[in-house]
Order: sequence, then structure tokens, then C-alpha cells
Amino acid sequence: MGIKWRHRALPAVPLALALLAATGCESTPGARPEPAAAPSTSTATAPSVARVCAEPEAGPAKAPAGAVTVDSTVTGDLAAKTKSNPPNTTFWLRPGRHRLEPDRYAQVIPKKGNRYLGAPGAVLDGRKTNQYAFGGTARDVTIRHLTVRGFVAPHNEGVVNHDSADGWVIEHATIRNNSGAGLMAGARQRVRASCLRDNGQYGMNAYKAKGRISGLVVEGNEITGNNTDDWERRREGCGCTGGVKFWAVDGADVRGNWVHDNRGAGLWADTNNNDFRIEDNVLEANDGAALIYETSYNAVIRKNTIRRNNRVEGRRAADRGDNFPFATVYLSESGGEPRVRARTDKIEIYRNVLEDNWSGITLWENADRFCNSPANTSSGDCTLLVKDTDRCARPGIGRAPLYADCRWKTQRVDIHHNRFVLDPSAVGCTVKCDRMAVLANYGTYPDWSPYQGERVAEAITRGQHNRWHDNVYVGPWKFVAHDPSRVLDFGQWQGTPYRQDAGSTFRARDGG
Repeated sequence: MGIKWRHRALPAVPLALALLAATGCESTPGARPEPAAAPSTSTATAPSVARVCAEPEAGPAKAPAGAVTVDSTVTGDLAAKTKSNPPNTTFWLRPGRHRLEPDRYAQVIPKKGNRYLGAPGAVLDGRKTNQYAFGGTARDVTIRHLTVRGFVAPHNEGVVNHDSADGWVIEHATIRNNSGAGLMAGARQRVRASCLRDNGQYGMNAYKAKGRISGLVVEGNEITGNNTDDWERRREGCGCTGGVKFWAVDGADVRGNWVHDNRGAGLWADTNNNDFRIEDNVLEANDGAALIYETSYNAVIRKNTIRRNNRVEGRRAADRGDNFPFATVYLSESGGEPRVRARTDKIEIYRNVLEDNWSGITLWENADRFCNSPANTSSGDCTLLVKDTDRCARPGIGRAPLYADCRWKTQRVDIHHNRFVLDPSAVGCTVKCDRMAVLANYGTYPDWSPYQGERVAEAITRGQHNRWHDNVYVGPWKFVAHDPSRVLDFGQWQGTPYRQDAGSTFRARDGG
């Protein structure tokens, strides 16, 4: 059906690789825009944004009482003093350019409870020589008011908290112009009021090789211009790019961030994530989707302003003739599951404003993608309902409970009280940038699959409690149901058999 499968690359070990269906609209290709200096103001209800890259908060001009002073003129002083001092030491980095020893593994290895505070103008510079800035497994490390730049972490690895230690706090930091990910994440990590900018792959890669990440907070940050190395073109279909990527995170609050002008997706939760609250963010002008929630569970997505996203990737898909509704908010094999403990038992999307993006919300399931299927690009991973991957095989998979539990299902999605605005002239297209969708493909593979034919398409469209209602549509929206060939007008979408968008209003001629 013209659907392109995207694989997901992971650091160190092959955690879930996943699927992304790409498509778009007829148009004229355009150059990738420069990052915005400030968000557009066309939506009066937009929340204030975190302009922390242009206006970073300055650190202490004098060393706090009891702090160890780090000299910017002495190469390797930060790592050496960290090694020679006990845990729970506070370090104050003088103004100037701090350097590590000229060895790629000369990173700082903090001890438990260490605090690193940068004076105004303090920069830790990797000089395109050092791979990592801060690593090791020590817990409860704090980094504040420090610029970290010029490090060359390998693909899928990160510069700050390289080893995904738990309990780190990164506040008022600027992590920019590094290769790989600017930042990794551990459990109970707090990333606040920081600038994650122009890094080669991700602003942050929330991935932990052993154990799950829980209690993650990403709040009030500016996340912009990441994936400067354009990894999707270097490794086609890798699915390894964007502003922030989340892997197997169990409990995250992502709020008040300005995520804009990233090459690829803005926020991307991929493989067995659960219990997310994504709220009060401005997601703007990202090349790909503003938000992808994939093979994951239970989330609240509310009060976000989402505008001018997916124009580059949507246009690219359109130019290759793909008719899939490639969306700005894309749920792929993700839904509510009461048996997985969380603060909600569904995916609820409400009180968001989506304005002049390339298409709207797509709910998707790949009928051939399930635990233990050769078509599952999340190789080695199973759903959170089945611990033993080998159980998802004949004959057991053909009957309850495995028939249901071996699939990541797009179910229990409640989309309500949102405002969807589309002006095709602002987006720069005439067709295929105007879709809202719930669909699946025709199951064909493998030959032992119990999900062949239209079973999954029928389930996601009519049987899995996916519901739009009480929304406002402005502009010439169309709707896709069951499969990409069924393109509906608003009356058909509301009528039998789909019965979607009860209580919603539709003003097709109002434009944007």
C-alpha cells in the first residue's frame, strides 16, 4: 500500500526497533527553514515558551561556600579534582573554556551527590576530541549553569550522563553542538530550563541499557535544531532522530517545553513506554511529526500548541506518491491498557490546538507487527503483557489470551475538545495534507499469523474504542478510516458505520 517501514536504531543493545509509515501531499519541495527565533503568535491561547537558548539564566558569579573551584586555564582540572574529592562535593567552574585531557575517554566521572555549577561564561569544551563530558554510574549528580559543547559521542550514545545513571538533575544548562545525543537519561532524572540545541542526533536520548527509566521529568526546556547530522539520510529508515527519543520509560512528565525546528520528529516515544503526561508544550516547525507515540501505553496529551510541523517529511512523502495519512500526531500500535499500571488507563488527547500542520492525528496498526513476528522491527521485544516472547507462536497465539496480548494495540484512544485548523495555502499543498485517520493494513505475513486479512483494520476502526468527539475543525479536513483508500468527508465520518466526532463542529470554508 505504499507504506514505508522505518527501523529504529538503539545504543549498545538492540532494544525495540519500530515501524513508521510515511506519507504526504502534492506540493513543491522547499528548503528546510532556519530555526525560528521565537514561536509564531497566530494562536492567542498558546502558552508562553521556554526561550532558554537566547536567555539562559546565569550561574553564581562567586564560588558558593565550601565549593571546590575549578580553573579553566588548567587542562583536565575538572576531572582531576572530581577524582581527588569525596562524594557530595560541590564544584564551581570559573568563567572561561574548560578542557579535558586530549584523550577521547577523558570524561569526568562524578561521585554520588556531586554538584557542578558553572559561573557566567563557563564552558566545558570537548574540542571535537573527547567523546563524553560526564559519565559513570554515580547517582544524584547535579549540573547547573554550564555550557557543554564540542563533544563527539558515537551514534546512539550521549555526552552528558553517558551511562544513564539515576537521579541526575540538569538545570539551566546549555548542551549544544555535540555529536550523538546531547544528553542521556536515567530513572528519576530532572531536566529543567535547559537548552538542548544543534546536537548531531538527539537533544536527549532517554535510554537505559539495563532496567527501566521511571519518574522522568522534562520541563521548561528549549529543544531545537537537533539531528544536524541528518541520520535518516545517512541510514535510511533508522528511525533514530529528532528532538527527544524515549525508550521503555515508565512514567514521564513532559511539560512546558518549546520543541521546535528539529530535523525529524519533535518528541518520539518508541517501544514499551508507559504513563506519559505531555502537556503545555509548544511543538513547532519540526521537519517530521510533532509527536510520535509508538508501541507504547497509557498517556495524557493535553493543552499543547502544535503548529507548522511535518511539512518537510510530509511533502517528501507526497512527492513519492504515498497515500498514507502521515500525521503530525502519530499513534502507532499504542493505546490504553488497564492491566499496565499508570495514572490513566487510556490515551487521552484533549484541549490541544493543532494549526497549519501537515495533517492531523493518525491512529495506526500494522497487522503484521506483533511479538515474535519476523515483521516486527522491535526485534527481541514483546508487549508488556507477555514476558516470554516465545509464547507468541503457534498454536497458542491463535486463541485467548495470547491472541490479544501478543499485539501492541491502538485502542482506548479518546480525542476530544481539540481545535484543528488548516489553511492549505499556509502549508503549501492542495491534497493529502488534510487528513485525520484511523486505519491498518491488510494482514499477510507471516504465514502462521492469526491476524491476516482485514481483522486488524476492522478492530482498530470499529472494535477497539477509538473515539473522536467534541472537536472543532476549521478548514477543508478529510478523514481516513479502515485503510488508506477510504477517504471520507465530514458527513461520512460522522455517519454509519464510523460514527466519529459526535458533538464536533466543522467549518470547511473558513480556511486557517
